[in-house]
Amino acid sequence: MRDAATFWDGIAERYAASKVSDPETYELTLRRTAERLRPLDRALEIGCGTGTTALRLAPSVASLTATDLSGEMIRIAEGRAAEAGAQNVRLLRAGLSDAALEGEPYDAVLAFNLLHLLEDLPAAARRVRALLKPGGLFISKSAAVPSPQPLSFRLIRLVVPVMQALGKAPAVVFRPVAEVQAVIEAAGFSLLAAEDHGAPGRGRFIVAKAV
Repeated sequence: MRDAATFWDGIAERYAASKVSDPETYELTLRRTAERLRPLDRALEIGCGTGTTALRLAPSVASLTATDLSGEMIRIAEGRAAEAGAQNVRLLRAGLSDAALEGEPYDAVLAFNLLHLLEDLPAAARRVRALLKPGGLFISKSAAVPSPQPLSFRLIRLVVPVMQALGKAPAVVFRPVAEVQAVIEAAGFSLLAAEDHGAPGRGRFIVAKAV
């Protein structure tokens, strides 16, 4: 946890200044997510980064708690939330296991570009299930290994270790799409939707219902 937080603290300013690489796909993910949210929902976003997505989705719910390991990411997100006048967004520096997330169960837990960064995905999925009401939704979009693997994805798998060695990329776990979905189901979910947003392997969008 400490190493991951240090990495993201170090790149927070650059991350905040960067543009969305695929705006069309990003907007698609936002639309698909908003379609699943309800005006009275209490939502939690884990790994919120600098808060861009949380602020975009906040109007779709009653309240949204957005968390991240990185204090610098949260600092930037707080500034953005204040500027936007987002009254229903609470920002919190916390990991998924943090006791601060406990209390009244959530209606929805959101995780974007995060699952491939988690070393123990089964434990994370079980934790998400514990934070949700029965019937609550776990909505995620993260990288996962497609089958078959296109050349572009194989190149990514070659480049990432080099970037990690240079301190330019975080730890990444390359899991097959089928494995990611099976892990989520095994944690107590039924899959409602699973689709690729963007190039295969770059953004597997999954909606799962807590059973």
